[in-house]
Amino acid sequence: MALRIEERDAGPGRSVIRIDGRITLGEAASAIETLVKRLMQEGRHHLIFDLSGVTHIDSTGIGQFIACLNQVRSSGGSLRMAGATGQVRDAFRVTRLDTIFQFDDDLETALEALP
Repeated sequence: MALRIEERDAGPGRSVIRIDGRITLGEAASAIETLVKRLMQEGRHHLIFDLSGVTHIDSTGIGQFIACLNQVRSSGGSLRMAGATGQVRDAFRVTRLDTIFQFDDDLETALEALP
């Protein structure tokens, strides 16, 4: 399955980024970081990644999220991860990045937790 990325407005200064497919080495994965840069420039500093449709992530994909988290934090914003399950959630656990990123079971919970 090709990587699909969709962004939607979630209120003033907020966006939800839904990702479907596999986040692996390649140009498609770098599109995530490019999108976050654009959102920061537009004043959207509070982001949720909806990962409920992601089936696999590799170290390159995790690296993309680390870069995004750094961008968001440097702008004074917040970033939450929603709906990660299976191999995707395990990849963050094994690398202990689940202590750095804020995870929510679903999108609704993540939306409630945003500032």
